[in-house]
Amino acid sequence: MVYAGKALFLRNRNEEEVVAELAEKNVGISPREVSYLGMKFVTYLAMAHRKRGPEFRADMRSRGGYICHLDATCEGGNPLLMSSIDSLSDIVLGNVKLPAEDEAHIVPFLKRIRKDHGTPLALVHDMGKGILSAVAKVFPDVPEFICHFHFLRDIGKDFMGAEYDAIRKRLRAQGIGAKLRYRAKQLKAEMDKHPGLIRALETAIGEASLPEDARRFLPVVNTYTLIQWALRAKSEGRGYGFPFDHPHLAFAKRIREVNRHIENIKDIHLRGDWKDNRPYFKLHADLKNIMKDRTLWTTVEKIEERIIVFDKLREAMRIAPKSGGRGLNDEGRKGNIRTIEKRVETFRTWMTTRHDYPQNPAARNMIKQIDKYWEKLFADPITVQTSSGRIRIQPQRTNNILEQFFRGLKRANRRRTGNASSRRMLQTILAETPLVRNLKNPAYMKILLHGEPSLESVFSNIDIELFREAFRVARDAPEKIPAKLKPLIAMPDFPVKLANIIERAVA
Repeated sequence: MVYAGKALFLRNRNEEEVVAELAEKNVGISPREVSYLGMKFVTYLAMAHRKRGPEFRADMRSRGGYICHLDATCEGGNPLLMSSIDSLSDIVLGNVKLPAEDEAHIVPFLKRIRKDHGTPLALVHDMGKGILSAVAKVFPDVPEFICHFHFLRDIGKDFMGAEYDAIRKRLRAQGIGAKLRYRAKQLKAEMDKHPGLIRALETAIGEASLPEDARRFLPVVNTYTLIQWALRAKSEGRGYGFPFDHPHLAFAKRIREVNRHIENIKDIHLRGDWKDNRPYFKLHADLKNIMKDRTLWTTVEKIEERIIVFDKLREAMRIAPKSGGRGLNDEGRKGNIRTIEKRVETFRTWMTTRHDYPQNPAARNMIKQIDKYWEKLFADPITVQTSSGRIRIQPQRTNNILEQFFRGLKRANRRRTGNASSRRMLQTILAETPLVRNLKNPAYMKILLHGEPSLESVFSNIDIELFREAFRVARDAPEKIPAKLKPLIAMPDFPVKLANIIERAVA
């Protein structure tokens, strides 16, 4: 069981690979049995984790306590997987699958965290209404820190999300991406007939001269290259996602730039024959309608003005720098929280004293959001007593510890199943599966083993009747549809049949 569990969740092997590995050790087992053993492994681990609760609490107290990071992940509906990690020890504290991210479902999870690990020094989370209200109810006097990345992302979406959606819709309505890809495909077929054309373009750019024999076909390469340059905008960015990156806006702007260059060169005949420039004319015709789209270009102008404002706040908060290369792993540039607060205060003054501020609902809403979460964004560092004396702790400004954790969980699932969708994984895994991550932590393992030589020994000391009950509860997920009901739900006319039963019963 331990071998199967480690292979599945630490080495990310699939069931068939585990079967093959065990076969080499003369152990015959089916893929279904491997999956079953994996679930038993997770249940045993969760029970051992809770059994060592007092030791984990004592270890946390030696560092002054723990800082509870909370977040949830889902993919297209329920269930959601909510997890909690202590950023001081880097230990997963607990996990739960929820049908909804609301107060009623989150409160029991937080109460369990409090029971198992005590009251945290602070909590770090996003601005979800469910988390905010649940935390206020279970931990009313504990300092809260809003994740700066989540805050800035949400405020940016509110500030310019409508304009960005409009740009995306106009591009889709014009079908410009498909037009350009089709045109590029035609040009590529022509280029393949003349393999020396690319070298001719390189020579022309590098030496600022055009070989005489390449002039006839150079418009083919030029047009193809301009199209690919425009299409590449869709993959531009620093990996943060919108509102920090704007690939659709960048695509629209590159289309405009390509059109400008085509208009400048389409009537320049390198050999005196206008027919050579047909690729330019065809591309110019492809762009004609989108260049007349006033809604698109008015929106582009509007969002560029808003990006200037948003980037000022982004710089003030020192989060997701435009020159950064860590993408969603960015934790914000180091800096004193009071200095960052002062920078945001300066931004607020600049924003509210602009002449157009009173007539700008989006700007007023941005300031309203900043004011609403101010105390949770710029809370003071925490002074705690540790075994080494009093220290001051500044909780992390972002919830990236959990964002990275969830991405790792999804990557592992893709490796194990070959399925890019995480929804089935969230539906089928046991809620406490993320605890397996702790097994990579030497300090955690020392406490968990508690003098025992191995996990096998730890698990063997767990009462089998207690395990059976815990295993039954773990597999009985609240969102799991009873097997006998599935055929009924699958019936296209199930509501009609149900109504008929009720009508006959009262007839």
